[in-house]
Amino acid sequence: MNLQILGSSSAGNCYLFNSERETLVVECGLRFPLIKQALNFDLSRVAGCIVTHEHKDHSKGVDGAIEAGIDIYATSGTHVAMGTEKGHRSKIVQAGKQYQVGEFRIMSFDVKHDAAEPVGYLIHHQECGTVLFLTDSYYTEYTFRGLNNILVEANYCERLIDRLVSEGKLEDFRRRRLLTSHMSIQTCRDMLAANDLSAVNNIVLIHLSDGNSEADRFKREVEQQTGKTVHIADAGLIIENFDKTPF
Repeated sequence: MNLQILGSSSAGNCYLFNSERETLVVECGLRFPLIKQALNFDLSRVAGCIVTHEHKDHSKGVDGAIEAGIDIYATSGTHVAMGTEKGHRSKIVQAGKQYQVGEFRIMSFDVKHDAAEPVGYLIHHQECGTVLFLTDSYYTEYTFRGLNNILVEANYCERLIDRLVSEGKLEDFRRRRLLTSHMSIQTCRDMLAANDLSAVNNIVLIHLSDGNSEADRFKREVEQQTGKTVHIADAGLIIENFDKTPF
């Protein structure tokens, strides 16, 4: 399995889980022609696309994907908010239920974000094992068993945004929205500490804010805390060893 990151920011989010035989698209927040290009125009490989919520940086390319014949998996509230609640390509997921998308088995869980019905996902495949995908949530009340790979939001540092507010470089209302809609590096680290990481191969820090994060420090801190291989989700990054084990 390899993980191909097409975008991981407020400008657009999209991740390709490429197994030997097929691809799962996770988030559809770029223009669909860009996603199609990254797929080498071979849409026959695509098992489906799962979307966490309706905000455009996660759903911008959904209409194009549907037109191209790709099934879109999201909650009922997200489909309504995207205007995709009708049509045979729109598949409804419910928190806590498992769904088969090609060779991938997915299960959604509720998250804390300012959207209609947002979710995170547990994604399972024989090549990458069980993957936690958690973004756009200011915390999670859950712990997760048997994780092999993790993609988790580390959007901002609270100390950094407090300093920017005091210097007049960040409006206080933007600070308040961050605190109640996105995950800080501190909360990210708390979440990692609460889970059994013994079988985890890769930790990928996703959706870092351009102005409110410090990628090198975040990576270093999580490496020191966990002893795991840690990546920053930069657009264009391909993680070749996105497998169940490191060997």
